[in-house]
Amino acid sequence: MAGRHGKAGRRDGSFDAHDLVRRRASVAGKFDLASLPRAADQLAPEVGSAEVAWRISGIVDPSGRPALEVRVDGTLPLVCQRCLQPFGWHIGQRTTVLLARNERELEMLDAEDEHEVILAAAPLDAAALAEDELLLTLPFVPRCERVECAQSAIVGAHDSSARTPAFAALAAIKPGGAKKGGN
Repeated sequence: MAGRHGKAGRRDGSFDAHDLVRRRASVAGKFDLASLPRAADQLAPEVGSAEVAWRISGIVDPSGRPALEVRVDGTLPLVCQRCLQPFGWHIGQRTTVLLARNERELEMLDAEDEHEVILAAAPLDAAALAEDELLLTLPFVPRCERVECAQSAIVGAHDSSARTPAFAALAAIKPGGAKKGGN
């Protein structure tokens, strides 16, 4: 993990965030999606070998505060929740994370700024920080862009004859059938 100005990380993958900012250096790497246990349940089951690239750069934000720019780029194999087919979802995320030296500074920065803030009093794990960013960018309900998938969703939404009102369906299974006022 070499930065632009020499060695930016340690052999175990951790780095001093404030030193990275001071030197305007960066650390970079890739991880195989199959090796990410926290993301595994959100990926398509047929994940062969898919890689995501990441880069963490030491920067100073417009207000002059030390920060990290975390970039994550790649294509994730997800399952569309409309058609249940696997598809590739491109991720190109860039996030600015402010650095706090202690708990007091963390609370102050968190209260006054909309950016993410992390405590950087100890060395940070580069791959874990990049994986966290990847997890935060995953869509809650993945949907593909296939034309036939989107069209079936539109047709289904407008086809009121195929839908049964929810409470009518519940009334039908209630003991005594769909009688009003009965038990």
